Amino acid sequence: MADHAPDHIDETEGHLTEEALEAGRKLFAAECQFFFGAQKLEQVPPPAGVEIAFAGRSNVGKSSLLNALTGRKALARASSEPGRTKQLNFFDLGGRLVLVDMPGYGYARAAKEVKADWQGMMFEYLRGRPTLRRVLLLLDARVEFKESDIAIMDLLDRAAVTYQLVLTKADALTPAAMARKLQSTQALVRVHAAAHPLVFVTSAEDMRGIAELRSELTLLAE
Repeated sequence: MADHAPDHIDETEGHLTEEALEAGRKLFAAECQFFFGAQKLEQVPPPAGVEIAFAGRSNVGKSSLLNALTGRKALARASSEPGRTKQLNFFDLGGRLVLVDMPGYGYARAAKEVKADWQGMMFEYLRGRPTLRRVLLLLDARVEFKESDIAIMDLLDRAAVTYQLVLTKADALTPAAMARKLQSTQALVRVHAAAHPLVFVTSAEDMRGIAELRSELTLLAE
């Protein structure tokens, strides 16, 4: 993995270039439509372009993040009932990117739920999907890492798929608390082989980090 900044980062200023931000805005302003839901591996649609999968514990804010990224209010419906999503949901973004909403994990007894929901179909999807460029693993910035989070990271390492940690609900933390959380998350990333070194800090409430994450995903679509 390269240790220099990606070419869409302005290294002299330490932030994304205006061109990269605008490219991200344009892509995620495109029409985004649900086109397939798969409850079994054999139901997964044929690869049709670059895929980005979104994973996380139940109620981590996955639906809210998808809605914020695409500027929709109900693209992915949030639910107060943990574990409601039980299938892979595929969304086409402007014919250039496929967003995949994965079932939540860990809503009952941590690693047991990971084994029940993820060791079969989800692992096979992750390991065998040639167009899957990255998995975004969402973690709630307000809570400590759970056993299920570590189990999923281990599973992603075994599947040899690049994944990137995204901290959600950052608006609920003070700047000092957020800095501590980011530091501990970066330390966690360093001990996992398939984890991308860049951690995103986001909030669907105040839109923190949304433009930057759009730009990162747009780079993968190119």
